[in-house]
Amino acid sequence: MKTLYLIRHAKSSWDEEGLADKDRPLNDRGKRDALKMSEHLAERGVKPDLLISSPAVRALRTAEAFAETLDFERAGIMVAERLYAAEPETLFEVIAAVDDVHTAVMLFGHHPEISAVVQHWLPDVDHMPTCGVAAFTFKAKRWADVPKAKADTASLETPKKIR
Repeated sequence: MKTLYLIRHAKSSWDEEGLADKDRPLNDRGKRDALKMSEHLAERGVKPDLLISSPAVRALRTAEAFAETLDFERAGIMVAERLYAAEPETLFEVIAAVDDVHTAVMLFGHHPEISAVVQHWLPDVDHMPTCGVAAFTFKAKRWADVPKAKADTASLETPKKIR
């Protein structure tokens, strides 16, 4: 059994004019939402064994907030350069390349590619909100099989839903 969490980074700041897109930090709401969503998952007993993040500051800070709340070593977060300004197919490739020793993986990325990948298993979701968490389980032994597998369970949680 494999469990995949697809997480769109929390709300970012546009305050610093001239700051490169990749360097934009989380704003106050983003920090609150990342804490709230990660605490929600912790209350449900979620224990990821791998976190993969885009290198963009806003995605990595979201992943770090989740790591702290979910008792995951921050230094263990895998930063995948390929996840920034990627195509949805790239996300499927990153998922398929995960080492099979891992059973619960969280991937932190951006819209529109996260939304497109979520829509692959949840067709009614056309837009992942910031800090939205889509969770999927698969009866797969290998991550390489997940991109083409049918999800056994699928859900979407958002900061607005858990307020």
